[in-house]
Amino acid sequence: MPQNLFRNSSKIILNDKLLKIIIILFRIYHKRNCDWNADDIDKIIEVLDKTEVKITFFVVGDWVDKYPEAVKKIAEHGHEIGTHSNTHPHVNNLSLEENISEIKESSEKIEKITGQKPDLYRAPYGEYNNTVIQSATDSGYFPIQWSLDTLDYTGLTGEEMWKRLDGKLNNGDIILMHNGTEHTADSLEMLINNIKNRGFNIVKVSDLIYKSNYSIDLNGTQILNE
Repeated sequence: MPQNLFRNSSKIILNDKLLKIIIILFRIYHKRNCDWNADDIDKIIEVLDKTEVKITFFVVGDWVDKYPEAVKKIAEHGHEIGTHSNTHPHVNNLSLEENISEIKESSEKIEKITGQKPDLYRAPYGEYNNTVIQSATDSGYFPIQWSLDTLDYTGLTGEEMWKRLDGKLNNGDIILMHNGTEHTADSLEMLINNIKNRGFNIVKVSDLIYKSNYSIDLNGTQILNE
């Protein structure tokens, strides 16, 4: 059963591709009162190169400001970069105009460094409502959510993260991970190999979702129009 890729204002949009595909999504941001640093980005990219996997990183504008070389390196190694807002606010509390500004300001920073304008958006804290979704879609962005959370940011070990995933993996799942955690970088190779050993391929978000010529059924599933 395919899992949630991104959400519309009143329903979850899924994908009907019957392929054994998993997406690993990294969320990266810089907290003003707690530095979510870039110390493990080199290790993460090294593991992704070694395992021949390309993934999607969602970055916050504040983090882009502080670590432009890390952003550049992520892009140079062939990974996809989406926006995760500019300042990581609680977007459900913002107006339409404020939400649009958060998306566009972050995207401009990413494009300035990478030369590529993002078209994917993951809202902070996983929040969404009609206004949040409209701000993304009206601005030309696809809002993305996750279906499986490793909870790596809580300090779980790699084995504990795998226990959260094992037996739950389905076609089209999006796995949420974070940089700047205690065990993620050192556990990533094991997690990728375990996922592959279950018969799944790991791809970027844009490799899976339909971006045109699709419709949404009553269950919220994204279906390619024949």
